[in-house]
Amino acid sequence: MFKHQHPYKPFIKNDTTKLIVGTLPPPRFSTGELLEKDVDFCYGSYYNSLWLYIDKIHDLKLRFDNSQEAINQRKEFLIYHKIGVCDIVDSCEREKMDASDLGMQNIKLRDLIGYLKQCPKIDTLLFTGGNSKNGPEYFFRKHLKDYDLKLELVSNEIPRIHQFVLPKQDKSKEIPSRIIKTVSLTSGSGAANISISKIPLYKHLKSKNPNFNTFDFRVMQYSEFF
Repeated sequence: MFKHQHPYKPFIKNDTTKLIVGTLPPPRFSTGELLEKDVDFCYGSYYNSLWLYIDKIHDLKLRFDNSQEAINQRKEFLIYHKIGVCDIVDSCEREKMDASDLGMQNIKLRDLIGYLKQCPKIDTLLFTGGNSKNGPEYFFRKHLKDYDLKLELVSNEIPRIHQFVLPKQDKSKEIPSRIIKTVSLTSGSGAANISISKIPLYKHLKSKNPNFNTFDFRVMQYSEFF
């Protein structure tokens, strides 16, 4: 059994307004066995595609390699756009050395609500996946129950949008309650391509442009939030 510990601390600044929330990077990021095109940073797997979408949206000309410059490029983008990263899984155990969310066992979650309490400017969580088992939204729903909170549906269109009220924390500090919005973005995994192909909007756009593909669909979706 392999203990899969998250290799990165949450990347959050004082003025962060949005948080990207996933689960865990592939085990090789914890063991230090990176591939040539991997970047040693949050969502650094070349096959994850998140940074490919962001690169396409903003024409950043990002590097995809093990260099410090590649890390700095991503940090600069996040800081400039007031975006942070705080995956919800702190550690898990695996029988197989793969990145499957379903393969996670004995899962320990991060206290994401605790981070939100400390960061009063955060108003949006961007889940890199929906409510499928062991996905980020799935775990966050479980995490909310520990605080007697729950998500309320705002929009059932893909990407689905929910919200919840984070209660007032400390009367002495006069920290008010606030509404936190959550957006369940379509996962960057190859398995999600099947579900994308069934979405009416994708079918419509594909019929108008046969060259339109699932990568284009994610870029279109993500551009609203990145």
